[in-house]
Amino acid sequence: MTRSPSMSNQYKVGIEEEYFVVDLRTRNLRTTMPKKFYRTAKALLKDRVTAEMLQCQIEVTTPPCESMDEARRELTNLRSALAENAGRYGLGIMAAATHPIAVWREQKQTEKERYGKVMDEIQMLGLRDLLCGMHVHVELPDSGRRVEVMYRTIPFLPVLVALSTSSPFWQGHRTGLLGYRLAAYDELPRTGLPELFRTTAEYESYVNALVAAKLIENASFIWWAIRPSLWHPTLELRIPDVCTRLEDGLCIAALFRCLTRHLFNHPVDRALAVENKWRAQRYGTKASFIERGATAARTMNETVDDLLARLHADAEALDCVREISHARTIVARGSSAHQQVQVYAQARIGGRSRSKALKDVVDFLRRMTVQFDGG
Repeated sequence: MTRSPSMSNQYKVGIEEEYFVVDLRTRNLRTTMPKKFYRTAKALLKDRVTAEMLQCQIEVTTPPCESMDEARRELTNLRSALAENAGRYGLGIMAAATHPIAVWREQKQTEKERYGKVMDEIQMLGLRDLLCGMHVHVELPDSGRRVEVMYRTIPFLPVLVALSTSSPFWQGHRTGLLGYRLAAYDELPRTGLPELFRTTAEYESYVNALVAAKLIENASFIWWAIRPSLWHPTLELRIPDVCTRLEDGLCIAALFRCLTRHLFNHPVDRALAVENKWRAQRYGTKASFIERGATAARTMNETVDDLLARLHADAEALDCVREISHARTIVARGSSAHQQVQVYAQARIGGRSRSKALKDVVDFLRRMTVQFDGG
């Protein structure tokens, strides 16, 4: 089906995904990144692939895309090429926010000046940051209004968390949460929901105070769930788990893209975002959300239906209707986290040991990372 182009250059979108590098024999992480694998990946994908703070991770980045079709092509190529290259070295890539069996104490830092500074500041928490997320950049028509739109976006972040959850396991155990990544990530300083800045001046005053006190080098050391990018004229969404399925990730990116367009013109109430964020982490797509003045919590189906209705005109303008509508598919079948738990439970019912059942989860995640059937 031929789709019309997005509206000019407004609201360009860029996506960053972090993956785990898995040993195909053991299904565990490669704690030391094979230099030849990384070197050939760089030769193949150029600046679209970079190392992460821990050697067991790798990140891909799309260019700024004017349409979701363009973003889909870019991510499909990046995932496919990286997985094929990894296979030559007995490795695989896995798009999930936590690894079911990996142990943080065994991980090694990537040798890079920035990562050294971060590790020096956060100490043991750096090795515990064994987590993979997805970042979505959207360029606004007026970059000077990014802080204002950031503030308006806060109430909608929990539903994006719920749809993206892919971290039900940690250190070989069920956590009881569907989105454990944020529970671990929020150990770090300057994480969680952003402070309540309504203007760029308020935000810059905060950043300048931290820089003047030599607590941070620049604003890139602020790791909130959403932030104005220092290096790009974009608003950067950082709260989602990396999505195992490509179409799920594109759905999250499209929802955020439509939200930025909608909220550029429509103010909203911050409401009960902190409580709803927890409910999203705990229950994933089975979460219910509370609203000011409501007599009962709203189901995920109701929340998603309301959000899609609110964003319909923006989705049509940006040609994102297909992508945001996929949210209903995620709710119906469950996020990656729900599916991981199902794979694990079925393996255990079938007589598999706990360690073998967790390896079955790893195999499922690797397959789904490079399955592009849109399901």
